[in-house]
Amino acid sequence: MLVAVLTYVGYGVLTLFGYLRDFLRQWKIEKCQNATEREEQKDFVPLYQDFENFYTRNLYMRIRDSWNRPICSVPGAKVDMMERVSHDYNWTFMYTGRVIKDIINMGSYNYLGFAQNTGACQEAAAKVLSQYGAGVCSTRQEMGNLDKHEELEKLIARFLGVESAMAYGMGFATNSMNIPALVGKGCLILSDELNHASLVLGARLSGATIRIFKHNNMQSLEKLLKDAIVHGQPRTRRPWKKILILVEGIYSMEGSIVRLPEVIALKKKYKSYLYLDEAHSIGALGPSGRGVVEYFGLNPEDVDVMMGTFTKSFGAAGGYIGGKKELIDYLRTYSHSAVYAASLSPPVVEQIITSMKCIMGEDGSTFGKECVQQLAENTRYFRRRLKEMGFIIYGNEDSPVVPLMLYMPAKIGAFGREMLKRNIGVVVVGFPATPIIESRARFCLSAAHTKEILDTALKEISEVGDLLQLKYSRHRLVPLLDRPFDETTYEETED
Repeated sequence: MLVAVLTYVGYGVLTLFGYLRDFLRQWKIEKCQNATEREEQKDFVPLYQDFENFYTRNLYMRIRDSWNRPICSVPGAKVDMMERVSHDYNWTFMYTGRVIKDIINMGSYNYLGFAQNTGACQEAAAKVLSQYGAGVCSTRQEMGNLDKHEELEKLIARFLGVESAMAYGMGFATNSMNIPALVGKGCLILSDELNHASLVLGARLSGATIRIFKHNNMQSLEKLLKDAIVHGQPRTRRPWKKILILVEGIYSMEGSIVRLPEVIALKKKYKSYLYLDEAHSIGALGPSGRGVVEYFGLNPEDVDVMMGTFTKSFGAAGGYIGGKKELIDYLRTYSHSAVYAASLSPPVVEQIITSMKCIMGEDGSTFGKECVQQLAENTRYFRRRLKEMGFIIYGNEDSPVVPLMLYMPAKIGAFGREMLKRNIGVVVVGFPATPIIESRARFCLSAAHTKEILDTALKEISEVGDLLQLKYSRHRLVPLLDRPFDETTYEETED
């Protein structure tokens, strides 16, 4: 309660000072640095509402140095970062010319460690680059359909255990451009309240009716399904043409895993369709990295549309959709992303093929399987240690996305800066990406992290946690010393 009250008070103080500073800017007492209309455009209809920039001007600008930090190396377990300074309170930045070396990278979605410039993937991509060039300069339906694209799609279908698959050049567009091709007016979309912006945009562009259910709440979803069946469309009461449920495998801000068995059971019960976004879960979950479907031991055929991206576990770019052959053939013709967007770059395709074959063990090694196991071990170890220290963390025990709660607005910038001082790069997240009082730091674990790297990071996180008083949890995990150590030797105790 105290933390919640202080968080609200913090935002209240910042807002009051924001209004005061806006008043000073209006009377030219303080220099106005934000974007404004030119004097000769004052009589035009304004391009944007001035108040919409209030948060950016007065709250975000104070902690702007926590984001968009330029790195100048491969985003592996450690990165090199360009040092920058600001002399006008984060409105502009200057580069000092100095490079900060060997910063522990706790922010990249490099789950399996394939974002590297050495090894089999790099060699294969370089070979394809010399043969095919860097870009195709055409769409798949015109002159941009390579044999490599065909090979990739057959491999994706085998990896997922589905009939057919299609690859796209951009992960965000895979959602935003394909959902409108699948549903339209007279259809109903049931979307999880914490779905990614790409799913939200795709749903809005489709023209279908959208209803939101509470995050991972099956009672809320079932109620919406029942109401949809009983009442039908508004006014006319006709049955919906289609009902499509939109969920993600791992939610990137919460670290939670979708309750897929229950979602599938409801989907079958009410004869609706299921669209599963596996952007963060493909490669990162399941004994062999085949995502949330394998994690729960389910049949891929029970998911109507399996979507995922290559930007995380595969260290590449683009996205895919897998499912029945009729679905993919339909999307090849009607998806805007397939018809109008340039096709995947050949070296990127080769990076995906090589990394996917490595995960599947088709490269003749066990490296891919070891990476999947290493990620799972790192995830459990890191989460357990944070809980022992007394931090509040969100999400599932097996999720490599680990949100650590900061709550108070001043602690967002402070945590990012203090960690960078200790040579650790972290992502801090605040409003509007999270609810205004649930600011957090988000750690993304990787198979490339060794135990030594994680221990170093944990030691510094604990130190900063003490400094900023972030150990909010009343329930700490402590080792039980009277029996040998294993995964089950921990219990919750009242602090």
